[in-house]
Amino acid sequence: MSDPSRTHLVLIPSYNTGERLFSTVSAARAQWSPVWVVIDGSTDGTGERLQRMAAEDPGLRVWVLPQNQGKGAAVLHGLHAAQQAGFTHALTMDSDGQHPADLIPAFMQASQARPDTMVLGRPIFDASAPLLRVRGRKLSNGWTHIETLCAGVGDSLYGFRIYPVVPLIEVMERQPWMRRFDFDTEAVVRLAWGGVKPINIDAPVKYLSTAEGGVSHFNYVRDNLLLSWMHTRLMAEFVLRLPWLAWKRLRRLPPFQP
Repeated sequence: MSDPSRTHLVLIPSYNTGERLFSTVSAARAQWSPVWVVIDGSTDGTGERLQRMAAEDPGLRVWVLPQNQGKGAAVLHGLHAAQQAGFTHALTMDSDGQHPADLIPAFMQASQARPDTMVLGRPIFDASAPLLRVRGRKLSNGWTHIETLCAGVGDSLYGFRIYPVVPLIEVMERQPWMRRFDFDTEAVVRLAWGGVKPINIDAPVKYLSTAEGGVSHFNYVRDNLLLSWMHTRLMAEFVLRLPWLAWKRLRRLPPFQP
């Protein structure tokens, strides 16, 4: 483990993940410092236990929100704290063990080499991935390619990625959305609109079974309706932005630069 970074941190939002949270945090800490966790109103006791872990580990910080507010809201809470502490970039990862902690250093290195970009995980699925969700994300990715005028977003939903802190805070504070499951996709679209170039790195994703401690709060009806409403809003705004985006693409201005 190298010395703690002063610019890049790992940010993990968590809601009722159970035991899997602790192995996820331990794996992240083995690869990076600091690691911050925002407990989003969990009722499973993980917040209190993780706070005890943090008391013995200076590389770990924990916030416990009193009520569940959604993934995006939890990330925004962590982003505000990161900005106040002087950090410039945050790598977000899920708390349920789906994301590859061993790739944290490679993602951080890519971000440090090009700090003006967002570094996005491009998921590599194995046999554990539900076919319906794999096909569904192709549809979301297709809309994202249109909305960003093919700016190069490899995957719009995979939450293992590095954001520049200040631009993302500015994007989120300008409108009331992006607080729940719609966070990941809308974040990359709006950051691309703002000139933040995406860089993609392949990363495996593992869907854990219940026996393996896997936990999922994804609701096919509720969350797909939320995504549909999100893309409706983004497409309406895209039409207004199209001339400006087309001009930037023609001139190879951010996010369309090499």
